[in-house]
Amino acid sequence: MRVFKSLVLLFLLPVVRGSMVQLKNGGYEDIVIAIKPELPEDHNIIRNIQDMVKEASTYLFNATKQRFFFKAVKIIIPRHWCTNAECLSVKTESYDKADVIVANPYLKYVDDPYTLQYGGCEEKGRYIHFTPNFLLNDSLHNIYGSRAKVFVHEWAHLRWGVFDEYNNDAPFYLSVNSGKETVEATRCSADVTGKYIFQSCTGNSCTTPRECEYDQQTKLYEAGCKFVPEKTQNAPGSIMHMQSLPSVVEFCDQSTHNEKATNMQNKMCNYKSTWEVIMNSPDFSNTSPINSTSPPFETSFSLLQTKDRVVCLVLDVSLSMTVYDRIQHLYQAAEIFLLQIIEKGSWVGIVTFNSTAQIICHLRQIVSEDVRQNLTKYLPTTPEGATNICEGVRKGFEVIKQKYSDLDGSEIVLLTDGEDRGMNSCLTEVKNSGSTIHTIALGSSAAPELEQFSNMTGGLKFYATDKLDSNALIDAFCGISSRSGNICEQSIQLESTARSVAVKQWMNGTVIVDFTVGKDTFFVVTWDRSTSPPDILLRDPKGKEYRTSNFTVSNLNLRTVRLRIAGTAEVGNWLYMIQNNHTESQVISMIVTSRPASLTDPPVIVKAHVNKDTNNFPNPMVIYAEVSQGFLPVLCATVMATVEQDTGSAVELKLLDDGSGADIMKNDGIYSKYFTSFKGNGRYNLKVHIQGRNQTVRLGCRQSRALYVPGYIENGEIKMNAPRPEPSDEEIQTKLGSFNRVASGGSFVVKNVPSGGFTDVFPPCKITDLEAQFEEEKIHLSWTAPGNDLDEGQADRYIIKMSESLLDLRNTFEDATSVNTSSLVPKPAGTKESFQFKRENVTIENGIIIYFAIRAVDNASLTSEVSNVVQAALFVPPKESLPDSHPTDVINDGVNVSIIVIGAVIPVLIAVSITICTLYKKNRKGGFELRL
Repeated sequence: MRVFKSLVLLFLLPVVRGSMVQLKNGGYEDIVIAIKPELPEDHNIIRNIQDMVKEASTYLFNATKQRFFFKAVKIIIPRHWCTNAECLSVKTESYDKADVIVANPYLKYVDDPYTLQYGGCEEKGRYIHFTPNFLLNDSLHNIYGSRAKVFVHEWAHLRWGVFDEYNNDAPFYLSVNSGKETVEATRCSADVTGKYIFQSCTGNSCTTPRECEYDQQTKLYEAGCKFVPEKTQNAPGSIMHMQSLPSVVEFCDQSTHNEKATNMQNKMCNYKSTWEVIMNSPDFSNTSPINSTSPPFETSFSLLQTKDRVVCLVLDVSLSMTVYDRIQHLYQAAEIFLLQIIEKGSWVGIVTFNSTAQIICHLRQIVSEDVRQNLTKYLPTTPEGATNICEGVRKGFEVIKQKYSDLDGSEIVLLTDGEDRGMNSCLTEVKNSGSTIHTIALGSSAAPELEQFSNMTGGLKFYATDKLDSNALIDAFCGISSRSGNICEQSIQLESTARSVAVKQWMNGTVIVDFTVGKDTFFVVTWDRSTSPPDILLRDPKGKEYRTSNFTVSNLNLRTVRLRIAGTAEVGNWLYMIQNNHTESQVISMIVTSRPASLTDPPVIVKAHVNKDTNNFPNPMVIYAEVSQGFLPVLCATVMATVEQDTGSAVELKLLDDGSGADIMKNDGIYSKYFTSFKGNGRYNLKVHIQGRNQTVRLGCRQSRALYVPGYIENGEIKMNAPRPEPSDEEIQTKLGSFNRVASGGSFVVKNVPSGGFTDVFPPCKITDLEAQFEEEKIHLSWTAPGNDLDEGQADRYIIKMSESLLDLRNTFEDATSVNTSSLVPKPAGTKESFQFKRENVTIENGIIIYFAIRAVDNASLTSEVSNVVQAALFVPPKESLPDSHPTDVINDGVNVSIIVIGAVIPVLIAVSITICTLYKKNRKGGFELRL
């Protein structure tokens, strides 16, 4: 059996988001903290950010053994905040690429700091989210600890891809120490001391705290039991568990790590300590300890401010643009950008280039529809000559400098289909320009160096094939919206579909306009052969019909018609029927865009990504689609990804949010899937279609967040914090209705794919949700089936092992006791598996703990990693002494106290899983909600 352990290490590459953080001699520079544009002006936020980072720099320096500190930070200020000279203009920084964002909470009254993490262990996160109240309200220090400690906690998530060492969903686990069975709090290190306290609260009225009871249903401590730590501790770790404790000054390392704890760090990082993960990072290997007791530099800060959006289209008009009618398709896509995508108030200029470059239109501000229409008249229609990309870029810079003294904060949209060996001549100029360059590679011959411009400036990267039924070029232009953080201004793509339609046949479909969008709504129909439009019938939800005659056609763009809906489009299903009336088959497409309907209801948005921009075979890619409303994840959506290369047919994948395979967290609104169908070397583009039905809900849950400490024990007294705010059912679970979204995920490059094809090199993916429990005389295991190739297809068989030692099972899986799986036939990937077997060769007695793990094997004998390790235990809990019903040593901060009655403790059967299980409770309406 061949086990491809090394392949897994290749998966651990960062999710690319455009962060420009640099590490120089231990100092982190170019950290961007962006304040949401709509927040009211409050300069205390700026001051507290500065104080937080300065203090955090010293704390990080000591926690990492004098290795890292925060050297230089940029703070992006909303435009209406800053009026003095100390504010500089942004260059390539933006809210959308910020490492830290300051915005209102994802749930009302919930100020938990958190880090959005897409990928697994050692993979960088997306961003840290702090609320204004967290930065302004000093009373939260007693709940989360100092802001500086919280920042270091979240920075470890963001930068090094470590995970929390507590677990609100599985707060306790069973442990056996020196032959004694105990129920322990999920924590690291296990040396953190405290008591198990129960307190029931309704609003600010709380019962008297008491010791927790064992619960027959939960089989651990009763629901609502909290671990309340001693304020004074001897344990120095860990920052990823409870950074609020005064004694906590370091990360758990190999000697202090709690491998038995049922937390995400153990699950995601294969039971490695956070410090081991940090030591394995590129940051660690590229630095050395600094011989100093404090950081060598105090953190410096720059205040930045955005200005009007300035965009110059730099478009290739070389002779190769005649191939596949590329110049016509460019016109169609760029026209949509100018009429529907670019935000009002923006400045736009147009440059074309071949062997030389020409200014076609100087910067004009979009203040009316007439300006938009006038700009389209300057789009190119006639190609000729060779390709000189640097000439086009320099001319684009010239257009911008004719109005502004520098290029700071400006954008170039660079499209080309040709190669240019002279591109290196302007790389330094581009890097130092202060302008962001978005690149669109059109066709298979576009310069392979093109993406360097985007990489250096933090721009977007797109690739469009010449296939007419993909709409890739239109989707690329639709994806270039403002990155200022003001979503209310942005255009949102609701539909983008195209297909070949035979003579006299129909292309029918439905576009859903949901209540979060509807303003500035356009329906655009394109076709590729006839000079006259097809027959169009569009019917709104109330039955109003729009015919071909209602659509507008441009005199310069004869294969596109457009309908703009006046006011706010009706919410509901818009039906379209398009008949090909040409004498031969042609490709017809429908593109629909809209803008948010109101300032109060944030729209559902989609962000599509891949885990790396350049991939070396045989590493797989991971495709992500984040579906959210505001900061709330949207669940139960159907998410389809389309991956396209120049050769071969497109590959469709269904992305899942089920916590298996490539998806690390169930129900977090991030849908994921491995991609392994490589057709060859070169560029690939990604597009996702999202459809939500009436049952779709949004749930308020973010992982990787700072722990809300329930209280502390000081000098023997229990001092409870105010209870964590619990959102109402309406805030947690809201019907969004049905909706459509389309988003481009940009492009990525694949190298080293064998020219003659390749054999099976991808094993089944690691099983991460194995669960175990005793059921009468049998042991019941359940998990989600992996695939033949990672999370696709169907595995060939399973290997299940058991042991009384967690570490032996993890480290020497092959030597553990085998479970007979001859009757177990794997199901297709993503299917729930269930397996029961009798306990053979195992003496079952009270207090015994048996650990289980599983591997999957494919038909090429490639074997997955060892799964998460789970335990099944038979345990009669010891009788606990009951606390006094009238304790005198309890202090509650800000709550009223009442008396409760203590119940009895009874023996139970324990089933504990070392995994992350989301707990649900039935709500009054019969649905389910996430328990925070």
